[in-house]
Amino acid sequence: MAAAGAPDGMEEPGMDTEAETVAAEAPARPLNCVEAEAAAGAAAEDACAARGSPQPAPAQPPGDPAAQASVSNGEDAGGGGAARELVDLKIIWNKTKHDVKFPLDSTGSELKQKIHSITGLPPAMQKVMYKGLVPEDKTLREIKVTSGAKIMVVGSTINDVLAVNTPKDSAQQDAKAEENKKEPLCRQKQHRKVLDKGKPEDVMPSVKGAQERLPTVPLSGMYNKSGGKVRLTFKLEQDQLWIGTKERTEKLPMGSIKNVVSEPIEGHEDYHMMAFQLGPTEASYYWVYWVPTQYVDAIKDTVLGKRQYF
Repeated sequence: MAAAGAPDGMEEPGMDTEAETVAAEAPARPLNCVEAEAAAGAAAEDACAARGSPQPAPAQPPGDPAAQASVSNGEDAGGGGAARELVDLKIIWNKTKHDVKFPLDSTGSELKQKIHSITGLPPAMQKVMYKGLVPEDKTLREIKVTSGAKIMVVGSTINDVLAVNTPKDSAQQDAKAEENKKEPLCRQKQHRKVLDKGKPEDVMPSVKGAQERLPTVPLSGMYNKSGGKVRLTFKLEQDQLWIGTKERTEKLPMGSIKNVVSEPIEGHEDYHMMAFQLGPTEASYYWVYWVPTQYVDAIKDTVLGKRQYF
């Protein structure tokens, strides 16, 4: 029944105030889970809209290991390769040993570069051996190189190659030049004391630039090393050389004479000084001076076995 004095459809004065008072005094009803989540979402959207900025991502909890690893390493998870495996090698070249550590997965070509840095030996001049020649395109692991392995290196430096490529006869030329520097025999003291006596007056005449057969008579008028007169007689039928002096005559089988040497006498090139080697050393030489030059070759050939002058 409507209150007296108030028309239908109209609220009496003071009703709103009363309703607000009742609502304020009434205890709040707890929200269920769905309502609470919806209310929180709405509040967050209102706050973001008010700031005009996008919704921030949830913060990473402090102390999270993944976050710390990302910062400290600066790498993705799983980044950073393992260290290369090294092997101890003993590189031996030119009787010198070098101890080095070298990656097992390096190639023979890379090993040559390492050897070059150690020895100065260019890779193109190296022969690197470990149980045979080390191939340049295979790794040390592939050819089963183990720790402590000995790597033998053969090769020559540029300086060695240049030295080897020097003409082979250079040493011979140097020796010949040194020989030429030696004092001629006719200037040596032991010969000068004979030659200084001058040419014997009764020596046989010489024919310069000519070659003649041995004469049928003895070669006479010459000196021996003591300065005494000597003559040479060639007994071809007996295969002997007779060396005669005032005191005696030596009869020598030609086969016993080891060698015959001669040299022109300086200032008298149409005569030679000649020696017959009777023993194994130079001390056994029997010297004859002032041998006519035209008979020198015939004497050598006859004594040493060429009998064309019979």
